[in-house]
This record gives sequence, structure tokens and C-alpha cells, in this order.
Amino acid sequence: MGGDAHFKGKVVWVTGASSGIGEALAYRLDRAGSRLILSSNEPEPLDQVWRNCSNRSEHMVLPLDLGEWRNLKGKAAVVLERYDHVDILINNGGISHRDLAKNTLLDVDLKVMEVDYLGHVALTKAVLPSMLARKQGHIVVTSSVMGVMAAPWRSAYCAAKHALHGFFDGLRAEVWQDNIKITLVCPSAVRTNITVTALTGNGERYGKMDNVIASGISPDECAAAYLEAVRKEKREAFVGKGLPRYGVYLRRYLPALYFRLLKNAKVI
Repeated sequence: MGGDAHFKGKVVWVTGASSGIGEALAYRLDRAGSRLILSSNEPEPLDQVWRNCSNRSEHMVLPLDLGEWRNLKGKAAVVLERYDHVDILINNGGISHRDLAKNTLLDVDLKVMEVDYLGHVALTKAVLPSMLARKQGHIVVTSSVMGVMAAPWRSAYCAAKHALHGFFDGLRAEVWQDNIKITLVCPSAVRTNITVTALTGNGERYGKMDNVIASGISPDECAAAYLEAVRKEKREAFVGKGLPRYGVYLRRYLPALYFRLLKNAKVI
């Protein structure tokens, strides 16, 4: 991996590390010589990711549920007790949504917002004081192209991802003088289980991979570009290919065309 030296010896906390993009990030960072805290709400797959790493003695497995955001301060205390600091916090865990807004219970909107927004905010606030004390740190957030545009059948997911941009862009303006970097990474379609585990309007699992995700890049391809954006300390980076990524630029520069196309978009 290019830029290995940037991550060598760094303490990196990755949430959502048991599968998909988070798992791919874990393996690349392990090979780069980082010291990892691996977290997700799936203890057994998370333990297997740890077992697949080469430098296991340097890593820590710490299961957590981002939806239980009130408990994350305690999780951060455990990490800081062992490592003293976190160089890079990668807020990657999350859940998606697949259903019409009119069919989606408010409890589902709340669940997605708690996991995809409040969980990241709470964990960041738990780690931030230690970064400010050292005047050093990098906070990274896995957003999505849906954080800057939107599509049918994803209203709750789009809302949470948009919220991330508002919070972390605001936070960046507050902490830059303390040498705290913030990067928002916005993947388009990546071949993960994101739609398989997505919530439908009644809170059940969607249970299948949609066509957009199936045609996406691999998690490892995403992780390579992701870490390059982190190394370059970009404020915002779009990762992926194809129509979902192009939609970002249509939304920004040709909004009338974007909204016209969106009316007939095939998104599942």
C-alpha cells in the first residue's frame, strides 16, 4: 500500500471493522504497521478479523453498538487506558435503509439516525478531548455520496449522512487551530452487505444486495482510495465509480437535470 509510513505505529480506531469497508481498512492498516482498535456490534466476525491480522498483539478488539451511543464514553476510556491516545479515529460503522418514506416507521428513522449520526458524534466527542490535549489527531468519517445527494428508498440513510457533513464540517472549523484534521470519505457503490443488513420501513432486514451495490467496487479497492484520502488529509473525498458518483456532480452543477433524472431513477 502506498503511504505505509504515514500509518506505521499510529493508534487507529476503526468502527464497523467486522465486515465490508471496515474489514478491508483493518487489513491494510495492519500491514502498514498501525496499532488497531477494532470495533463493531458483531463480536464473532470481529474476532475473526483480528485473527486474520498479522500484528495481533498490537491490536485490541472492543465490541460496541453505535446505537447505544450513551455508552461510548466508557468505551473510549478503555481505549485511552491502554493506548493513552488515538491518532486516527475512523468512524465507519453504520446501517442503511431501503423503503419508501411513507412506509417507514419513525422508530426506523430514529434507529438509523442513532447509529449513523449520533454514534459517530458521541464517539468523536469521547475521543476529542485527548486529541485536543495533545494538539494532534485525525477524525475520519465514512459518509456516502448520499451525504451530498439523495435517492429514493433511502430517506433515513440520506438524512443521517447529510447530518454528518453538517456536524463534522462545523467541527473542523472549530478545531483546525489545534491541529485536528477531519476527513469525510464518501463512497459510492461498494460491494458489501450494506443492503442485506439495511432496515425496511418496519424495521426488518432488507435481506438482499441491490443492483447498484452489486455493480460497485470491492471493499479493498475502496479501502485503498480511502486511506490515500486520509494520508493526504483531504477534507472530503469521493470514492468509487459509475452513476452514483456522477450524481454528486450533477447535483452540484446541474441541479435541474439531477432532479429530473432522480424522478425516474432505478435505485434497487
